[in-house]
Amino acid sequence: MNKAIMAVMAALIPAAATAQGVEIRDAYARSANPVTGAAFMVLENTGDVDCRLVGASSDMAEQVGLHVHHEVDGVMKMAEAEDGFAIPAQGSHALTRGGDHIMFMGLTSPWEDGDSVAMTLDFGDCGTRRIDIVVDNARMPENGHGGGKVQHDGH
Repeated sequence: MNKAIMAVMAALIPAAATAQGVEIRDAYARSANPVTGAAFMVLENTGDVDCRLVGASSDMAEQVGLHVHHEVDGVMKMAEAEDGFAIPAQGSHALTRGGDHIMFMGLTSPWEDGDSVAMTLDFGDCGTRRIDIVVDNARMPENGHGGGKVQHDGH
């Protein structure tokens, strides 16, 4: 097949296919109580175009959103991420306890260790990706973050 035909075919592939260039590593979910949970992972962009995680959805909770932590007057506060999370081309972005993460509010049922959490990640112009991750309520952060006092704004 010549290069011109290959270029035309590549242009016809829908944008959703480019989400395949976002690799998901070290993913897990946890729930501190029967009504809320969170998901953590490393998003690695193996492509040549910057991507952005702009949303997440799941039937596992009434609301699913992208959240950030920031310190205000010595207290860590959680808030919705206004612009999502940038994943630079050939770079990565970590979703971690005590940092950026995916928040689940109003769980449809309690999460037990070993359960699977199904969700769809929306990477905007880079497409969507459906994933299943395991619940590991006992897992502790490797970097020591995520154990401090947190106040959740607006919820």
